[in-house]
Amino acid sequence: MTETSFTPRVFSGIQPSGNLHLGNYLGAVKRFVDWQAKDVETVYCMVDLHAITVWQNPADLTKSTRELCAGFIASGIDPEQSILINQSQVPEHAQLAWIFNCVARMGWMQRMTQWKDKAGKNTQNASLGLFAYPALMAADILVYHATHVPVGEDQKQHLELTRDIAAKFNNDYGVDFFPMTEPVIEGAATRVMSLRDGTKKMSKSDPSDASRINMTDDADAIAKKIRKAKTDPEALPSEAEGLKERPEARNLIEIFAALNEQSVDQVLADVGGKQFSEFKPMMAELAVEKLAPIGMEMSRLMNHQDEIDKILTRGAERARAITAPILKQTYEIVGMVPPVSL
Repeated sequence: MTETSFTPRVFSGIQPSGNLHLGNYLGAVKRFVDWQAKDVETVYCMVDLHAITVWQNPADLTKSTRELCAGFIASGIDPEQSILINQSQVPEHAQLAWIFNCVARMGWMQRMTQWKDKAGKNTQNASLGLFAYPALMAADILVYHATHVPVGEDQKQHLELTRDIAAKFNNDYGVDFFPMTEPVIEGAATRVMSLRDGTKKMSKSDPSDASRINMTDDADAIAKKIRKAKTDPEALPSEAEGLKERPEARNLIEIFAALNEQSVDQVLADVGGKQFSEFKPMMAELAVEKLAPIGMEMSRLMNHQDEIDKILTRGAERARAITAPILKQTYEIVGMVPPVSL
């Protein structure tokens, strides 16, 4: 059994499907920035290969990829400190995914709840890519030998499958080559809900723009959406237990806590007993302070797309310095004949 030492490394990604919103920011991007400050390598990815598992308008995909990159940078991700890439520029992702397609089992894929949800009853009309999505996700992570992956609760099952694929590969070939990557699900507002319905996840596909705060919204739009957010007539409780049967109140408190770097209990200690008519202006002020500058910087970057493209090209070069040797070793383990210099 070959012993491998794994460098602490974080990998995570977001689909460039347009309309980056507060749920993406609090549930993912903000935590990416937090990880960047730790003593660990960080790789962040716009997963455009995942995006095309369902139909994407090509022009929209191009724009959305650049806009997501702008969102990462505007939120505080430093492309010199972290490696920032779009997935299709690093071909080792797709190459390792084929190896993993041959390691993963059909039954594993069929159990994935996202496959069931997205394919629905018409599975025969769903793309093969959508079915194999988790194997590509495993390749995204393991082609960097990533040890930690910040993800939302909805991706936890895919991380478990990543560990299954790594374990089976290691066992099949008698190696200790791929790490058992740890999912990291932490902090307030890891699952941000709709501003119009606290029982539904905030989503870009919701027909009501008032249901979400877009990261491109200006200060006026942010404040207006918070003022109009759905609430209930009761005063805010002093303890988290009091939010149990109040989804809209819980959502707003969790968003406030995440934006203000506090726990829910700390927020409630300050605002318990207040009516929403008093709390919402506080929340609007905080949200504008934290989010409006991000939207402004995204707008500036989108007016300099050549700057974004250079950042992604440089990110791909840095990424491939990691991924190419790992893929080469994978091929050697599997038994592929390596190329030689002529």
